[in-house]
Amino acid sequence: MSGTPRRRLLAVAAAAALLVPLAACGDDSGGSPSADSTKPVELSFFWWGGDARAKLTEDALKLYTAKHPNVTFKTTWQANQGYFDKLATLTAGNAAPDIFQIDDNFLTEYASRNVTLDLSSYQKSGKLDTSKFPESLWKYGEVDGKLAGVAFGENTQGLVYNKTKLAAANQPEPKTGMSWPEFITWAQTAGAATKVPGTQDPSADYKAFWVWLRQQGKDLYKGKELGFTAQDVTAWFDLWKGARDAKATPTADVIREGNATDVTKQLVVTGKALTSWVWVNQLPELQKNTKDELGVMAYPGDPKAQWARASMYFSVYRGSDKKDVAVDVINFLANDPEAGKVLGTDRGLPSNLDVRTAVESAVTDKAMKTSIDVENTLGKTFGPSPTVPLKGHSTLRSELIKAAESVQAGKASSQQAADAFISAVKTAISK
Repeated sequence: MSGTPRRRLLAVAAAAALLVPLAACGDDSGGSPSADSTKPVELSFFWWGGDARAKLTEDALKLYTAKHPNVTFKTTWQANQGYFDKLATLTAGNAAPDIFQIDDNFLTEYASRNVTLDLSSYQKSGKLDTSKFPESLWKYGEVDGKLAGVAFGENTQGLVYNKTKLAAANQPEPKTGMSWPEFITWAQTAGAATKVPGTQDPSADYKAFWVWLRQQGKDLYKGKELGFTAQDVTAWFDLWKGARDAKATPTADVIREGNATDVTKQLVVTGKALTSWVWVNQLPELQKNTKDELGVMAYPGDPKAQWARASMYFSVYRGSDKKDVAVDVINFLANDPEAGKVLGTDRGLPSNLDVRTAVESAVTDKAMKTSIDVENTLGKTFGPSPTVPLKGHSTLRSELIKAAESVQAGKASSQQAADAFISAVKTAISK
């Protein structure tokens, strides 16, 4: 659920090249054993995450087995690093797990190569119930009109800020709805008062760029093409050059540090900036790594540009001979209240709104309560979800970092970096 360092993006982009078309490896018509039969079925289940997620997931699967004793699971999990390398290798060998976790960086890649089962028929028949999901959330699993994955958590972009340092310097907190220039002015003033740069420079952050584009009436992608031009990128880079010149941000070397680190070492945590650009649900993890009190708000500009983003999905392997049971398992994990309470908010706010309400009532952690409240508040203004990113999206992310850092370091002008970025990304998405 966290942002991804450049080296991981490059690694997984290379791994994705291992994928091969799998049209001959089964179809989307079912015909597999039923979850209600007595025939023994073992499903393979693969996800990324830490020890805590592993326990939660395995406990939820035990609940399923308790209701369906004939169904057992062969579970495999690992850290985020290297996950997509492993999945690509398994897929290339026609040995993908029956159920696997995926995110929006690679859903299109796998769906376009016929790796993921089209779940549309199950949805229409009610065997996969998304009726309690926000429509924009389940639709964010569609690729070319096919439901390639089931959203297993809702998330959205969040600007996390240091409340303690601002209060100590008698500075106001930033507010949702501030324009971008207003936010930069706030960061400049707050930074001067606290002696800590007001904001991490997000010019390398695709999430911030994406929201900014949507506020301009554009998008990251439009059909099978980019939804923006080199002029848009130049304007984005120029916006943040002005912020750096005004000393609203740290210096280039510290900005680069913020670009490359994981969520536990964001600049708002290390004390090198008052704000960091992350996801709303990352507030609790950030809070664990600092004694200062943190807050979270929407990104600057009109919050309607943000959307209900699937923090991650579960997909079914199209080549599986146990499709019907695999879909039933996903349906259970998404909609069963008991399973929902076990899984909690580890993968984001539960997609099923009834389950979400039940889970929220049991939350006691202050930072988690704050992130849930902000997510729910923003949910009232969410705009329509964009299309899932095209294949080659990982290249867009890594090339944006490369281009932005070249401008930050003074090695290229905004226009030069924008032109190089557009060229590299167009090549990637056309392959």
